[in-house]
Amino acid sequence: MIRILLCTPILIVLGLVGCNHSTEITNFVKCIDTLGLKVFYPNYSRVDLVCGTMPTKQDSCVILTVAGAYTGELLEEFKHQNIAGDHVSSGKRYKGYKCKRNTGAFVYYNNKWEFLYKNYSYALDEAAKYGGTGFAQELIIHDGVVKPTVRPDANRNVFRALCSIGERLCVVQSQKIVKFGDFKESLKKLGVTNAIYVDMGTGWNYGWYRDENGLVHELFETSTRYSTNWVTFYQ
Repeated sequence: MIRILLCTPILIVLGLVGCNHSTEITNFVKCIDTLGLKVFYPNYSRVDLVCGTMPTKQDSCVILTVAGAYTGELLEEFKHQNIAGDHVSSGKRYKGYKCKRNTGAFVYYNNKWEFLYKNYSYALDEAAKYGGTGFAQELIIHDGVVKPTVRPDANRNVFRALCSIGERLCVVQSQKIVKFGDFKESLKKLGVTNAIYVDMGTGWNYGWYRDENGLVHELFETSTRYSTNWVTFYQ
């Protein structure tokens, strides 16, 4: 049975500035609890990889933001070279450090998205050419097929992935600490056709979203100042 609920008790009410809203604020992010997973469906107009500074809750254009690519070193100053793999932010391609865990990529441009396995450099160029975004990470599922990952199936964590289910993009995370292999199986049962891992771990798992009524919910309580990039959905 699928139940719609508030996925976290951490709730923040803020005045929204910066974007025009209709009188009734609805349909930002729908959260569904099923199969031991939390599924976040954003009703978005665009996606970007924000680098350097995390989007603030006061930016009413943002409806969901979570960490994306891996961060290399714990640096006090932001550098694009400290992000794992080449990436595209706001239409510009940047060079990142080489990371053997990066088996695939996600790109978004011209209001379309794509998940790629292994050969994705050309797609990053296309994303930059058309003012889009893209990043590399561990690809978990591609076109309905579970792919080999460097991360062992026995690895335990609260896992999170950027996914596609049919024609919809969503962010999915486990409700509790589970084995990576079990997380992959749950994604398959959910009907996920593509899934790319997004950076997790204490502090790195921080993120936030606006529910269907515009209320802000934080994902986990603790953030780290060393985060470098965030997959961000805009209304």
